Amino acid sequence: MIKFNFTSTYSKIISLIVLSSVFFILLLISIYYYTVQQEKEVYETTLQQFKKEAHSLLALNSSPQNSSIQDMTYWDELVEFIDTKSPKWFDESIRSTLALNKVDYISIYDLNADFITRASSSKIKSDDFIPKEVIRRLHKSKFTKFYMKMPEGIIEVFGATIHPSNDPLRKSRPRGYFFMARVLDANYFNNLEKISSSKITFIGDKVPNFEDKKSILVSVNLKDWQNHTVATLLFKRHFDISFKGTKNILYIFIIAFLTGLFLYLFFSKKWINRPLKLITSVLETGNKNAIASLIKIPGEFGYIGNLFEENVHQRKLLEIAKDKAEESEKLKSAFLTNMSHEIRTPMNAIIGFSNLLNNPNLEIEDRLGYIKVINQSGADLVSIIDDLIEMSMIETNQIKPNYGSVDLESCIKELYDTIKITIPKEKKIDFYLIENTNPGPFRIFTDEIKLKQILNNLITNAIKFTDEGFVAFGYEINRTDATIQFTIKDSGLGIDKEFHNIVFDRFRRVDGDYSIKVGGLGLGLAICKAYAELLGGTISIQSQVGVGSVFSFSIPLNPDLSTKSKPEQPGGIYDPVFKENTTILIAEDDNINFLLLQKMMQLKKCKIIRAVNGHEAVEICKNNEEIDLVLMDIKMPKLSGYEAFERIKSIRPALPVIAQTAYSSSDEYEKIKKAGFVGYISKPINKEKLFALIAEALNTDVY
Repeated sequence: MIKFNFTSTYSKIISLIVLSSVFFILLLISIYYYTVQQEKEVYETTLQQFKKEAHSLLALNSSPQNSSIQDMTYWDELVEFIDTKSPKWFDESIRSTLALNKVDYISIYDLNADFITRASSSKIKSDDFIPKEVIRRLHKSKFTKFYMKMPEGIIEVFGATIHPSNDPLRKSRPRGYFFMARVLDANYFNNLEKISSSKITFIGDKVPNFEDKKSILVSVNLKDWQNHTVATLLFKRHFDISFKGTKNILYIFIIAFLTGLFLYLFFSKKWINRPLKLITSVLETGNKNAIASLIKIPGEFGYIGNLFEENVHQRKLLEIAKDKAEESEKLKSAFLTNMSHEIRTPMNAIIGFSNLLNNPNLEIEDRLGYIKVINQSGADLVSIIDDLIEMSMIETNQIKPNYGSVDLESCIKELYDTIKITIPKEKKIDFYLIENTNPGPFRIFTDEIKLKQILNNLITNAIKFTDEGFVAFGYEINRTDATIQFTIKDSGLGIDKEFHNIVFDRFRRVDGDYSIKVGGLGLGLAICKAYAELLGGTISIQSQVGVGSVFSFSIPLNPDLSTKSKPEQPGGIYDPVFKENTTILIAEDDNINFLLLQKMMQLKKCKIIRAVNGHEAVEICKNNEEIDLVLMDIKMPKLSGYEAFERIKSIRPALPVIAQTAYSSSDEYEKIKKAGFVGYISKPINKEKLFALIAEALNTDVY
């Protein structure tokens, strides 16, 4: 027979735990069963009431709009508007009701479901977004209400058929269709939260399983016209109910717990006194020797010792992270200070020399010099703004690669010719292409615009920091690992090795007198790194102070074997001569921009017609066959440049249209190309480039 040794510490602890555990388990089971039954009953009752309240609240919130659309759609003047389409009546009678009806959008369609007009607040930019199937169903149902997900957010849409005032029951044939919509914005939810005394949030298609015993949750599905859920609202209300019976049981539990606690304290004082002293020492002084001793104790106290050791390690990591965060804040502050300086410097030159040009007695030579300074300062300012926009889009993941077939040889030579003429004459630099011993006889798939920007940034950076010597660039095809390796070399100042790991970081710039002299935000290399990685490659640097630098980056080799590389086309200086009375429509809403374009085109003795919005541009093209070409601003009122272009293309498909835009991102240029414009030019507008684009579009000979 095995005897249990009750004299050992282990046996005493086990015996005490077993006896006390049996007692507390029985007690807790009784308490748990009683409490759960009561809580379930109260919870279910409260939940059902909350569900009804949530659905009723949404219906009540929509009732003013339901009533308004019911009243407005049996109206003789509205029926007459379907035929007359009077903008004045619409503005006075319909547009003015947006605020009154607390909606953000009103649109009207005729009986054929054709869009007539709309009115909207600043919250909704879209024009005709009501699906045709909704209108066909509305013809039968007479009234509809549903939700839609749009770029502006989730919107609630109300629709009704239009009838004369003598047909309030809508029994006659509809004369048209009327829609109202409002954005479910922060104000909408704030009002609902105040009324319902709950917190309202959007969730996904599946309701998450919240383990929150102090809250009650109700989900309401917002459905579209096809009865599909477009969003789900989660109503969350505080739920904390105290029961008198539970309190009585709690008193019993406390008494039992205190009794048990007394027993545990009495016996544990002798058995676990040393581990507790070690824990106290660790908590009070962080004694590492105490932690080491605690780890050696088997069981839970040893585990606690490991946790203390891990806590010390985590604290060190947090201190390191804190130091890095503080350093990052300092870098951002320095970057903002530098950005302010870099922007104000060219602005100072532009404003200052512009004021000097007002002097009527200014010498011609001085005037030309001032104009040259203003032009250069403007170009510097545009470059700074472009870098800021590009970096902002990179940080918010708005940049996506637009792959296409690229003739790499032509791309490299074109970039060489473009940069060569921009090198300042005072710099004694030998600028040349590195000979490629193995050029690819095929085109490749990559993003040409981003590839050129990487090369342009690295080359111009090399030229900027090289006063004499050489700057060279080129590429090699590595068929072993299927990559294209680009190299940019210079004999400039060079970069100390300790800065090699930060030159590609954002908000970081190698300080020095020469860096201050050449200026810049220091974003060029960060943009290069981001674009190289976006294209699936890497970038690196080798540099030595006083010797020069070598920047290298690679992209994947994706050959386009379906086409051969095109032979290089000879370059030339564009000086087009347009035929007499060439008629050009300038679609531009800004008066200053129009005046600039008008003065430029008058140099070529062109006949100018102006449209101040997209709709007017479409009408002029429709009614004037003499127009030879359109300069279309992308961002205009009434109809955007894209929308106006689509309509002009359907009316006069052969009419060339050139896009002019203030957007400078590569994604915008790709969008313009895909839309079908014959060309595009970005603001600020280069006169020679504009003339060349027009000459190419009009098939004019260039001399």
